[in-house]
Amino acid sequence: VQLQASGGGLVQAGGFLRLSCAASGRPFSDHAMGWFRQAPGKEREFVAIISWNGGTTLYADHAKGRFTISRDNAKNTVSLQMNSLKPEDTAVYYCAARFSRRPTVVGGERYYRWWGQGTLVTVSS
Repeated sequence: VQLQASGGGLVQAGGFLRLSCAASGRPFSDHAMGWFRQAPGKEREFVAIISWNGGTTLYADHAKGRFTISRDNAKNTVSLQMNSLKPEDTAVYYCAARFSRRPTVVGGERYYRWWGQGTLVTVSS
């Protein structure tokens, strides 16, 4: 799967951004999709995951109530709507894919084989 993330940028605290990830190369609906992020000087961490048909989602505690992951299998895209952004959300955000049609999802990055190049989100205070 080839993944291309977009939508990052500079936003003030309290603002919002919508990230998108376009997939190609393999049947999109065969894959669970996820968003991960890596802040400067920190390890990459899980943000949100969505199952192959959108029926199951999983969020990291820091994303719950502020971020929403969604997918459009007809358009081969997965999105991350990020609201109420905080300076600590500043990071490079990556989309990732895991071959799975299971109804359950997992957040560990070791389960995701394909990764996009990342898009930078900067939240100013």
